[in-house]
Amino acid sequence: MTLELNAFILLDGTARQAIEFYQEVLGAKLLFKQTVGEGPQNPLSPMSEQEKALIAHSVLRVGETNFFVADLEEGQVLRPGNGINICITVDNAGEAERLYHALQEGGQVDIELGPVYFSPAYGMVTDKFGATFQVFTKRDSE
Repeated sequence: MTLELNAFILLDGTARQAIEFYQEVLGAKLLFKQTVGEGPQNPLSPMSEQEKALIAHSVLRVGETNFFVADLEEGQVLRPGNGINICITVDNAGEAERLYHALQEGGQVDIELGPVYFSPAYGMVTDKFGATFQVFTKRDSE
């Protein structure tokens, strides 16, 4: 079993600027970046060009450490304590489910665990101590 913990910085529309800042200041290398517009679209709910330009996910590397930067999803609100998350990456959905349910005990569900276009099992919880965790399962090909 492989288990990774990565810092995940969530921002309110400024992820692109933050990525550039971390590249300049920390010498971060951009390994991956996807905008909201590059992901699946709902034809019944068209997005503005501004919404499509938001960063859905990015991976930066500084030294031997990867960290993630993205803009908040629609409906999420930036509040003290949720701007930096810990992303737990696991190999299989069973382990994701175990961690997700254990972390939510006494806390709250932010995003229900389930399959999404980028992961077979993804969810977000804030634990009873106020720390926010994203639980992410790798696809078989990753």
